[in-house]
Amino acid sequence: MGAALSRIPSPCYVLQESKLLENLALIDRVRKEAGVEIIVALKASAMWSIFPILAQHSDGATASSLAEARLVYEKYGARSHTYAPVYTEEEFDELMSLSDFITFNSVGQFERFGGRAILNGISCGLRINPEYSTVETDLYNPASPTSRLGVPASELQELPEGIEGLHFHSLCESRPDDLRRTLEAVEERFGHLIDKVKWFNMGGGHLMTHAEYDEQELIEILRGFMERHPHLRVILEPGSAFTWRTGELVATVEDVVCHGGQPTAMLNVSFACHMPDCLEMPYKPAIVGARDAEEGEQGWRLGGNSCLAGDFYGDWVFEEEPKVGDRVIFEDMIHYTMVKTTMFNGVTHPSIAILHTNGELEMVRKFGFEDYRDRMS
Repeated sequence: MGAALSRIPSPCYVLQESKLLENLALIDRVRKEAGVEIIVALKASAMWSIFPILAQHSDGATASSLAEARLVYEKYGARSHTYAPVYTEEEFDELMSLSDFITFNSVGQFERFGGRAILNGISCGLRINPEYSTVETDLYNPASPTSRLGVPASELQELPEGIEGLHFHSLCESRPDDLRRTLEAVEERFGHLIDKVKWFNMGGGHLMTHAEYDEQELIEILRGFMERHPHLRVILEPGSAFTWRTGELVATVEDVVCHGGQPTAMLNVSFACHMPDCLEMPYKPAIVGARDAEEGEQGWRLGGNSCLAGDFYGDWVFEEEPKVGDRVIFEDMIHYTMVKTTMFNGVTHPSIAILHTNGELEMVRKFGFEDYRDRMS
């Protein structure tokens, strides 16, 4: 970001185009060499100002709701692959007009809506639960035996008539070996059904743009699966991989307090409102010019600007102790961050910008009172 920092307002999410292009080049390699389709999951990043470039390096987009499906249609220029835990009578007709594929979470939902979808030329699928996952955080693990997401093998001896695809999603920021072991579980439990469908969706969580991810191993796993099932159209729908480490959240220190011996830099952003995964997961972001405090070392907390008592996170050790007016740059804030923000307390919402490869800073969106007012009406 360097010289551009002085031109960036605070608070602001800033996507760096050069980093996005690096990710897309790697994703293109996997698409080409593995012979699979890779589609964009809007659940991770619905920043539609970059949809034109994503569309050039993907095979479509996946939606988890009517709003996402409409955004895909209007801004991505395509009909979506759609999956939601439940569909409603009030929304389903419009959802069909925006979708080429619809995956159902249960046999009951397919029985309720599937016939109508088939008559409208939509390819229907079922989400399956492999009852196996390497994800250790329960909040992000959909593959427990009691999970509400997907049909377990014990309840799916045969496919309902009209089902053309199967879909599983039990990875989260995972590596190739996680997929390998998951596919073993899927083929063990659902192998009798895989060769009866036309397409197979391996969901998201394939963090192929991570620096330590072996994309060649992923390509070989996918090739092996397709050799075992050569008739299948194989689809992956990563979310984070597209915008992984492509941008930052720029904030400013507005006050410094020290109570009970704990120094805290008060920011013009909120963990609760603008970085909710920090409190939910919990997830600790990296900060430019700072490192994690070691055991026994006094670190700085960063305090958010909402009234929630727990709106803080720590501890970090800074190269230079924070003072009022300093910029604080949170790394890797584009995926699963902007899409989860809230306007709790009516706190100022960060702007959105793109730093282009030619150095131009494009201000995509600034938020004001009207955004808060209209959201609450």
